[in-house]
Amino acid sequence: MDMTIRARFAPSPTGYLHIGGARTALFSWLYARKHGGNFILRIEDTDLERSTAESVNAILEGMTWLGLEYDEGPFFQTHRFDRYREVIQQLLDTGHAYRCYCTRERLEQLREEQMRQKIKPRYDRFCMDRQDLPEDQPYVIRFKTPREGSIVVHDLIKGAVEFDNNELDDLIIARSDGTPTYNLTVVVDDMDMSVSHVIRGDDHLNNTPRQIHILKALGATPPAYAHVPMILGSDGKRMSKRHGAVSVMQYRTEGFLPEALLNYLVRLGWSHGDQEVFSVDEMIEHFDVSDINKAASTFNPEKLLWLNQQYIKASSPEHIAHQLSWHMGQLGIDPAQGPDLVEIVKTQQDRAKTLVEMASNCAFFYADFTEYEEAAAKKHLKPEALQPLQEVYEHLQGVEWVAETLHGVVSQVAESLQLKMGKVAQPLRVAISGKAATPPIDTTLFLLGREKTLARMRHAIEHVKQLGST
Repeated sequence: MDMTIRARFAPSPTGYLHIGGARTALFSWLYARKHGGNFILRIEDTDLERSTAESVNAILEGMTWLGLEYDEGPFFQTHRFDRYREVIQQLLDTGHAYRCYCTRERLEQLREEQMRQKIKPRYDRFCMDRQDLPEDQPYVIRFKTPREGSIVVHDLIKGAVEFDNNELDDLIIARSDGTPTYNLTVVVDDMDMSVSHVIRGDDHLNNTPRQIHILKALGATPPAYAHVPMILGSDGKRMSKRHGAVSVMQYRTEGFLPEALLNYLVRLGWSHGDQEVFSVDEMIEHFDVSDINKAASTFNPEKLLWLNQQYIKASSPEHIAHQLSWHMGQLGIDPAQGPDLVEIVKTQQDRAKTLVEMASNCAFFYADFTEYEEAAAKKHLKPEALQPLQEVYEHLQGVEWVAETLHGVVSQVAESLQLKMGKVAQPLRVAISGKAATPPIDTTLFLLGREKTLARMRHAIEHVKQLGST
């Protein structure tokens, strides 16, 4: 491949970065990385009524969290209005565009008549050859689409797709207030930024022949196009909020690792043999646009959850701790005020499917709880647990605080009272954590520390005493 690959992601800042957009960004990013090219981020914010700074921030935040770093940008279309006006004038001067003064009422009547005659609605070029061009009347500018022949889009995913030029309308490229429309701005940007490959959703496929016509009218070479099929929900309909989270950052909130979401997204419509789990380097190595499926993909939340669990198990504790610290903060916990979060993660990696679950599981190491889990307390903090708890408490007063010694204390008390290990360890576990499931009791005691352990045991002993007195 002789050319320099330049791929772009061009979202509109009218909401969050959604799953479909993130997958498109990922495919574009992978293609650029695979071929040593450049990945461009362009914010298409010409819809002034709906575009917001909050949405721009949401897109940038999502890209950063996913690790989809861009080489150029972000570029904003609202900063390029002078350039668009220049191109529109060029199209007018070369006879590829014309002013249209038709009123909304005339256009509606035209459409109604065409529908009545079962003709595909389109503009009838009433103003194309108009000679008087008054400045005191509102007008739009239309692109003069070739009427003869056809245009073939050589799509890298769908193959050759032919469009009859006679079916294409003379689209508006500038509104009556002078602002440019999408099909004009995207063409100018792709041309000026030397974009070589446009990878985007297949809802844009019908725009492509129009954009190619404008590019040719400007004497530019069209980029290669690849239109990615949509993502469907489990009911076979286009994915939306009713199918679950569609915002990328919502998946962060729900405790997914960014690399697990990337792995899941790359497999939505693309495959490499039977491989399911890919590192980012493996994605770059194996990815090719031509391998993307032509059919739509179905989003499966259970598969994503499984994949997330695999990543939690396999990732380094340091990486998990870095991601987990945000979730601890959501619980009002500063992980710096307690045991080393990396060591805590080591005890939890096989126990959690999400970071939200992990944060909940390990919160007791950092924050005192106000009440015991009802079922755990009812089963294990009974009057007969008083003596084991008291004896463990006494033994723990002056011992060296290492896991091996702590395990020995629990074993010794169980043996001296002729109890099974669980009859001592489980009341102790509930006493110090508030629940019946924790990492191994010696590890839990060690990480919790002497001061918190003894304080919580005193509280539990009083709790059991009160039960015995009622």
